[in-house]
Amino acid sequence: MARIQYKQKCSRCKDNYVIVTRQNNYPLCYDCQKKDLDQKVTDPAMKKMFNIPVDFYKDNAFLRSIKINYHRFGSLSEKQIAAFKKVVAQLKEESGK
Repeated sequence: MARIQYKQKCSRCKDNYVIVTRQNNYPLCYDCQKKDLDQKVTDPAMKKMFNIPVDFYKDNAFLRSIKINYHRFGSLSEKQIAAFKKVVAQLKEESGK
């Protein structure tokens, strides 16, 4: 089943457009979430996992939400880590083509 996507202005700044699906009720652009993403990561394993190109975070709201949740709650579940790594692997494969 194809996922319907469209562009909508960011809910916070009302300047930038964000790709939205029906599951995303409150779309935020990268610029609005940048402050939350730029916090220091102290855990070496998480630091290595989150060390991906900035373009991946700019293009993918899911990756931003996982990193923000790590900063908010201090840890991630195994399923969140596996999903993050899977999406990063897919993005690296697509960018390599």
